[in-house]
Amino acid sequence: MQENIINLIDENGVESAFEIILTLEAEGKEYAILVPVEEEEEEAEEALIFRIDQDEEGEILVPLEDDEEYQIVVDVYNTLMEEEGLNFDEDEQ
Repeated sequence: MQENIINLIDENGVESAFEIILTLEAEGKEYAILVPVEEEEEEAEEALIFRIDQDEEGEILVPLEDDEEYQIVVDVYNTLMEEEGLNFDEDEQ
Protein backbone atom coordinates (compact mmCIF):
# COMPACT_ATOMS: atom_id res chain seq x y z
CA MET A 1 0.00 0.00 0.00
CA GLN A 2 2.97 2.30 0.49
CA GLU A 3 3.16 2.95 -3.28
CA ASN A 4 -0.14 4.87 -3.02
CA ILE A 5 1.28 7.36 -0.50
CA ILE A 6 2.67 10.67 -1.70
CA ASN A 7 3.87 13.77 0.12
CA LEU A 8 2.56 17.20 -0.84
CA ILE A 9 3.95 20.53 0.28
CA ASP A 10 1.44 23.32 0.88
CA GLU A 11 1.92 27.06 0.28
CA ASN A 12 3.41 27.39 3.79
CA GLY A 13 6.06 24.75 3.14
CA VAL A 14 4.35 22.15 5.36
CA GLU A 15 4.68 18.59 4.06
CA SER A 16 1.73 16.21 4.48
CA ALA A 17 1.22 12.58 3.44
CA PHE A 18 -1.72 11.68 1.21
CA GLU A 19 -3.03 8.38 -0.10
CA ILE A 20 -4.16 8.13 -3.71
CA ILE A 21 -7.45 6.28 -3.30
CA LEU A 22 -8.55 6.42 -6.93
CA THR A 23 -7.57 7.63 -10.36
CA LEU A 24 -10.24 8.24 -12.96
CA GLU A 25 -10.73 9.71 -16.41
CA ALA A 26 -13.17 12.50 -17.19
CA GLU A 27 -13.52 14.24 -20.54
CA GLY A 28 -10.20 12.86 -21.78
CA LYS A 29 -8.16 13.94 -18.76
CA GLU A 30 -6.89 11.85 -15.86
CA TYR A 31 -7.51 12.78 -12.22
CA ALA A 32 -6.34 11.54 -8.83
CA ILE A 33 -8.47 11.51 -5.67
CA LEU A 34 -6.33 11.91 -2.54
CA VAL A 35 -7.12 11.72 1.16
CA PRO A 36 -4.82 12.77 3.98
CA VAL A 37 -3.00 10.02 5.84
CA GLU A 38 -3.91 10.83 9.42
CA GLU A 39 -2.96 9.15 12.62
CA GLU A 40 -6.46 9.48 14.06
CA GLU A 41 -9.08 7.60 12.04
CA GLU A 42 -11.91 9.44 13.83
CA GLU A 43 -11.25 12.70 12.01
CA ALA A 44 -13.41 13.30 8.95
CA GLU A 45 -11.51 12.69 5.75
CA GLU A 46 -11.51 15.45 3.18
CA ALA A 47 -10.67 14.32 -0.32
CA LEU A 48 -8.61 16.44 -2.71
CA ILE A 49 -8.84 16.22 -6.48
CA PHE A 50 -5.87 16.84 -8.76
CA ARG A 51 -5.54 16.64 -12.53
CA ILE A 52 -2.65 14.43 -13.64
CA ASP A 53 -0.61 16.24 -16.29
CA GLN A 54 2.66 15.41 -18.00
CA ASP A 55 5.79 17.54 -18.06
CA GLU A 56 9.34 16.83 -19.18
CA GLU A 57 10.07 15.00 -15.89
CA GLY A 58 6.93 12.82 -15.89
CA GLU A 59 3.55 13.03 -14.21
CA ILE A 60 2.63 16.03 -12.07
CA LEU A 61 -0.44 16.77 -9.96
CA VAL A 62 -2.19 20.03 -10.77
CA PRO A 63 -4.78 21.47 -8.35
CA LEU A 64 -8.20 22.16 -9.87
CA GLU A 65 -9.02 25.85 -9.99
CA ASP A 66 -12.11 25.64 -12.20
CA ASP A 67 -15.41 24.89 -10.43
CA GLU A 68 -16.87 23.37 -13.60
CA GLU A 69 -13.94 20.95 -14.00
CA TYR A 70 -14.21 20.05 -10.30
CA GLN A 71 -17.93 19.30 -10.64
CA ILE A 72 -17.35 17.11 -13.71
CA VAL A 73 -14.85 14.99 -11.75
CA VAL A 74 -17.19 14.75 -8.74
CA ASP A 75 -20.03 13.62 -11.03
CA VAL A 76 -17.84 10.94 -12.64
CA TYR A 77 -16.68 9.80 -9.18
CA ASN A 78 -20.28 9.56 -7.92
CA THR A 79 -21.29 7.59 -11.01
CA LEU A 80 -18.42 5.15 -10.47
CA MET A 81 -19.37 4.70 -6.82
CA GLU A 82 -23.01 4.05 -7.75
CA GLU A 83 -21.97 1.47 -10.36
CA GLU A 84 -19.85 -0.31 -7.75
CA GLY A 85 -22.63 -0.14 -5.16
CA LEU A 86 -20.50 2.08 -2.93
CA ASN A 87 -22.72 5.15 -2.86
CA PHE A 88 -23.26 6.02 0.79
CA ASP A 89 -25.49 9.03 0.16
CA GLU A 90 -27.67 9.38 3.28
CA ASP A 91 -30.67 10.46 1.17
CA GLU A 92 -30.83 6.98 -0.37
CA GLN A 93 -30.88 5.05 2.91
